[in-house]
Amino acid sequence: MSQASMVPVLEITDLHVSVGEKEILRGVSLTVGEGEKVAIMGPNGSGKTTLSNVLLGKPGYRIDQGSIRFMGQDLSSLSTHERAQLGLSLVSQYPQEVEGVDLKDLVGAALSARGLDLDGVESRVANEARKIGFSESLLGRWVNVDLSGGEKKRLETLLLSLVPARLAVLDELDSGLDIDALRQVSQRIEDLSSSNSMAVVAITHYSRLLKTLTVSRVLVLAHGLFVTEGGPELAEELETTGYRDYTGKGTPTEDIFPF
Repeated sequence: MSQASMVPVLEITDLHVSVGEKEILRGVSLTVGEGEKVAIMGPNGSGKTTLSNVLLGKPGYRIDQGSIRFMGQDLSSLSTHERAQLGLSLVSQYPQEVEGVDLKDLVGAALSARGLDLDGVESRVANEARKIGFSESLLGRWVNVDLSGGEKKRLETLLLSLVPARLAVLDELDSGLDIDALRQVSQRIEDLSSSNSMAVVAITHYSRLLKTLTVSRVLVLAHGLFVTEGGPELAEELETTGYRDYTGKGTPTEDIFPF
């Protein structure tokens, strides 16, 4: 399916976002189709995590201009949990520990909130854990408590596979994962995208994620704008050249354009 024929899941139009008096995003536009996987790369401080936080409705960010539509619905007035109920999910760079809540209860609450079937939750959790190499001995722990960085990323992916998502935003999924863990987690996300038409926006610094997660486009974010776009080969090029062509001091030149 060509990009033009895809049903839009996410539509970001001329998005300007500030924190306090500082403008972070300065006119970002992006459309992601059903089942499409795209990667966003860029130097530190370019606005990548700001974009993911704004998508999920994290407090502290002000939208000065532009819009975000998810499944055709304007997200501006929706809370984070309302966005999650629509099928928007974030695999966080730094997963939060939730004391007093175990995985089975969290999954049950999430499914119940969407009116989905709760039958066999415990067996479904165990089955998904085996698929991504998450030790069943850890399933009884509180969510993300006393887990290593890699275990937390596996657990976040486990949640993604148990609670259906229309769009998964992966904020540096590859950080904290060794080669084998990254392969298992990426393959599960590939399967979810293929079987459930789940769209994916993968935010990353490195091309290694894209060796195991197949994306159709790579976009570079710098100075709060998308400055170029290419295929997966662009990520390999950036490993060699870095971002020096996109991080000149001062105001971006006129040939920098948003997509």
